[in-house]
Amino acid sequence: MAPNDAATTAPSEPVSVGGRMSSEDTVATRPLLSSPSTSPSAASTMPVQESIEELDRRYAPYARRDAYGPMGLGPVGAAEAFRLAFAAVVLVPLRVVAGMLVLVVYYLVCRVCTLRVEEEREGGEGDGYARLEGWRREGVVRCGRALARAMLFVFGFYWIREYDCRFPDAEDEHVDHSKEIERPGAIVSNHVSYVDILYHMSASFPSFVAKRSVARLPLVGLISKCLGCIFVQRESKTSDFKGVSGAVIERIQRAHQQKNAPMMLLFPEGTTTNGDYLLPFKTGAFLAKAPVQPVILRYPYKRFNPAWESMTGARHVFLLLCQFVNYLEVIHLPVYDPSEQEKDDPKLYANNVRKLMAVEGNLILSELGLAEKRVYHAALNGLLCQS
Repeated sequence: MAPNDAATTAPSEPVSVGGRMSSEDTVATRPLLSSPSTSPSAASTMPVQESIEELDRRYAPYARRDAYGPMGLGPVGAAEAFRLAFAAVVLVPLRVVAGMLVLVVYYLVCRVCTLRVEEEREGGEGDGYARLEGWRREGVVRCGRALARAMLFVFGFYWIREYDCRFPDAEDEHVDHSKEIERPGAIVSNHVSYVDILYHMSASFPSFVAKRSVARLPLVGLISKCLGCIFVQRESKTSDFKGVSGAVIERIQRAHQQKNAPMMLLFPEGTTTNGDYLLPFKTGAFLAKAPVQPVILRYPYKRFNPAWESMTGARHVFLLLCQFVNYLEVIHLPVYDPSEQEKDDPKLYANNVRKLMAVEGNLILSELGLAEKRVYHAALNGLLCQS
């Protein structure tokens, strides 16, 4: 998605309230990549901190406003430095060992359950997945859900608050309980962090789309195949896109029609945000014309925002493990059954689900996308390298 050529006004800087954005924030607009009123000489003399703040205003959905600053490299006070030092010596090693133990245990479960099982390939050539049935599938799912929750516990998510709006109030006499709720073919969720995957694994154990390189990772590769991932080379412009898209549609329709088929988990934004915004939805989850299950994830925080934004993976994992307690709230919305008009127009279907999730999750709608995110990260890297 490229920025608009027409000039737009950058939104006012959002106000953070308890780690969340204020409801008075305006809808984010596409940023100006250059300003005719700012000369190169003026830009070079502008204080670095002011430049970073301006970038954060323009690219609000990707800006970090926690205690660790942009890219997690901001200055911290003496008390926070002491917490980090103590956690690095005591807490992080324990959690790393526990996390590796959970990962190895689940890898061994997957290894046993996939003995003499051939991989199936779909969506073109490349890595396949293990279609498991009977006791194999049961073992992978039950152990996977339990161990995913154990991994969340290791990461400090001791309690997860869940608000379930999927079923009507049994005491509501105006609700028609005779109508059976249709089984969704896909779960659509906002995307904040890699922790999202762990939660959805623990809750419903769905399949999802992943980079092809994931299939070749030690331990994780076999686990992703047992999850039934559809692997895609996202940077590739080859013709296998139609094959992947067709595989996703087929999986969604199968999950909608067959009770035992795993649902697909899709993040229609296509990238992560800081958790306060909702980007435009891609239509991939809505092309199958099947009902979807919207799920909203929120990560209230005090010092460190678990959102994976503008930070290296290793640094993010380290800071996440250094937090004694992390928080996660989940809102399960009712299954969204598309109208005939929405079935004929996937963009309309996607936009209506997006608006619903924004309202129910108190999220700010933004029209930015992955292209703007890359511009922001590049500019932020440049400014921090100069400082």
